[in-house]
Amino acid sequence: MKKILLAVALCVFMLCTALSPAIYAVESQVVVSATGRVSIKPDMAKFGVVVKSDARTADQAAAEAAEKYRTVQNSLRTAGIPLEDASTESYTVAPRWEWEPAQGKSLLKGYSARHSIMVRVRHLEKIGHAIDAVVQAGAEEVQRVSFSSSHYDALRLEALALAVENARRDAGIMAKAAGGRLGQLIEVSVSQPSLRDHPQIEAMAMRAAPSPVPTEIAPAEQDIVVTVNSRWRFILTASR
Repeated sequence: MKKILLAVALCVFMLCTALSPAIYAVESQVVVSATGRVSIKPDMAKFGVVVKSDARTADQAAAEAAEKYRTVQNSLRTAGIPLEDASTESYTVAPRWEWEPAQGKSLLKGYSARHSIMVRVRHLEKIGHAIDAVVQAGAEEVQRVSFSSSHYDALRLEALALAVENARRDAGIMAKAAGGRLGQLIEVSVSQPSLRDHPQIEAMAMRAAPSPVPTEIAPAEQDIVVTVNSRWRFILTASR
């Protein structure tokens, strides 16, 4: 029985010895991160508009804010912005409390109604005219002006292709410098694309007399940047 067990153990040892190089061998790889960058010129914009009203009662505050809202919406139609591109972002009616030091407590001073609108401008040349229109119509605030491009998806794919091409080029150079050549791609992943030099304009337009000079806004050119992480097989070239 001991001889049988010894023979079995010997066979297992020989089998493991024969397989161990294949099991424990570490495959040589080239790991590269690379980016693709494509310039993008904005052709669209959006901005927030706020109308609000303070009154003694909630009904009165809501009614006054509603009247301002209708006036602003009419001004946007005149500026060429359709209703579907000027949708409500938020609406609130809330009590307005003020601290009274003499009484040591907050007292109800009335109610505030606030209506926020998100305006989308699909033709960038209309952005200044649209802002002037809502200000002259009585909007209390214009805020969060930002820019985008209708060609973003196509340009993102272009940046992604460039990132992969750059990764392959860099990996090939690294493999050659290390005395080998580049093998097949093992794995590639992409990070979330980002916009560089993306301008965010914060503007506060109070109810004032209309300016004789129209508002001008010139967006800066942006870059879509895509980063990929890749792993490639490294094939060592036989030495001469």
